[in-house]
Amino acid sequence: MTWSILARDEQGHFGMAIASRFFAVGSLCVHSRRGVGAMSTQALMNPLYGPAGLDLLEQGRDANSTIATLIAGDEGREQRQVHILPHSGASAAHTGSACIDWCGHLSFEGLSVAGNMLAGPEVIQATADTYLSLSGRPMAERLLAAMEAGQAAGGDKRGKQSAALKIHDAEDYLQLDLRVDDHQDPLVELRRLYDVSLERFQPFLTCLPGRGRPSGITERAQIEAAIEQFHAHHAQK
Repeated sequence: MTWSILARDEQGHFGMAIASRFFAVGSLCVHSRRGVGAMSTQALMNPLYGPAGLDLLEQGRDANSTIATLIAGDEGREQRQVHILPHSGASAAHTGSACIDWCGHLSFEGLSVAGNMLAGPEVIQATADTYLSLSGRPMAERLLAAMEAGQAAGGDKRGKQSAALKIHDAEDYLQLDLRVDDHQDPLVELRRLYDVSLERFQPFLTCLPGRGRPSGITERAQIEAAIEQFHAHHAQK
């Protein structure tokens, strides 16, 4: 019912995007933890995989071992699809034998793409190829373009309904968490929300308390200056 992309940059930050002909796909499928990993549970999703999988990665397990442990105790594993991109090392995926065609997974350095109930393998191939072709662009923009390419290649064979984009950088909280839960063209709406987030939301987040800045910025003039600096920097990319 879904395809998703998990990405990791040179700093070990994560980006995740997902789309489906299913309501609120961003609510239970995609999970991440700073310095640990990112993962998505799909098909007949098991939301318990998220916290448990990230705990296993944090304990030092690799992606393959983590997936093996997750599905070992799950009688519904043949109806699940899950893929994991750890903070370091290779990704891994499981696509159960009862998942609906087309279903499968692609893995590259710092990139994992997986989907099920798709128009065909060209969906995840176009998603991966587009992301890889946009090196140097902001991760969120690469993810949006990648998902748009996957949709143009056929996407979920049942149609469109929801999508989500999440960026998890150096903080414990997400830098960006955008969801379109029910829309006739969710990726178009997701891009619109991303563009709106650039106006004040994303630059404002750089002023909030975080690692190395326990109090953040509280002076209004300094906040406005930080927003202007953000826009100037973004315009150069």
